[in-house]
Amino acid sequence: MIAPNLRSGVEQLGDMIANASVIVPFTGAGISTESGIPDFRSPNGLWTRNRPIPFDEFVARQDARDEAWRRRFAMQDTFAAARPGRGHRALAALYKAGKVPAVITQNIDNLHQTSGIVANDVVELHGNTTYARCIGCGKRHELDWVRHWFERTGYAPHCTSCDEPVKTATISFGQAMPTGEMRRASELAQHCDLFLAIGSSLVVWPAAGFPILAKESGAKLVIINNEPTDQDEIADLVIRYDIGETLGPFVGN
Repeated sequence: MIAPNLRSGVEQLGDMIANASVIVPFTGAGISTESGIPDFRSPNGLWTRNRPIPFDEFVARQDARDEAWRRRFAMQDTFAAARPGRGHRALAALYKAGKVPAVITQNIDNLHQTSGIVANDVVELHGNTTYARCIGCGKRHELDWVRHWFERTGYAPHCTSCDEPVKTATISFGQAMPTGEMRRASELAQHCDLFLAIGSSLVVWPAAGFPILAKESGAKLVIINNEPTDQDEIADLVIRYDIGETLGPFVGN
């Protein structure tokens, strides 16, 4: 069912939240645009300005690694200035109220953690861009260290422990999805009674399968997204209005 207007959508969502015992939110880039972080597929999105660098290119070529880090540091001020929006804060309120055991996210911006959700309860399917890891031994490297290296040498860094390349702790095209996070997301989807897909185009697989899995496991499915998705027809409620406006009434509840 597509909500005929914002007020009706918020009222129906409120009733569904009140009647639910276990709510699992699944968030995409749309929840963070209010925070100033551009999405990927819109006319002004990140992918319209730069072709994504696949993982195999990052591994094989120094110039690809250099370009990946140049892009990341070009976005540093945007990520550093971002603060949780109304959508993040509404989900944090539901989490603190005991309704939400964890949040599944496709985002890499750390804003769910900043909003007050414990890091272990943010299931990051695509990783986190606020720190880096060695692709060999997995050692964590802080961005300040990476930037110092990059600015001093002009080249992307190698790990101080094993000399393998260091990249943001994100999942690139062609890189294996994190098995632990995928397993936990699957378990969450199968054991909730309300699944909220928020700000995701639902076209990136296998992550886009979680709303379907939740629905098939007996949960009510709500999709909140400005644009239509391929899964709208199976949803119990579709709200095609601004995420901040839609979830704003639930901040602090």
